[in-house]
Amino acid sequence: MSSASPGQQYRAFLAQGRFMIQRNPRTLRYVFYPRIADPGSGEPLEWIEASGEGLVYATTVVHPRPPASSYNVALIELREGPRMMSRVDGVAPHEVSIGMRVRARIVAEGGSPLVVFAPNTGGA
Repeated sequence: MSSASPGQQYRAFLAQGRFMIQRNPRTLRYVFYPRIADPGSGEPLEWIEASGEGLVYATTVVHPRPPASSYNVALIELREGPRMMSRVDGVAPHEVSIGMRVRARIVAEGGSPLVVFAPNTGGA
């Protein structure tokens, strides 16, 4: 996997059912979206399994033309610190709220795996 770009490596992990993010092994600072090197120091990064836990940092509801259904777009702050754009499934788009605890899952859409979130009602 090492000759692949960081984005290709990330998608390959998702295809294996693994949600991986990167971390600087010296500073222990996590990074998302995948990069070749730490954006602050230029140091190499390592892949770490993400906890999958997060909080909704920001959200909006998109109202496309009918007959398409409304959906949410959310900025999720991962427990590890980085934020990522996604959506929250399992609740009505207008019920997604800032501060809502969520848990990641990998779904396949259009033949490609991606990370979406669902409300985390199981605590932490």
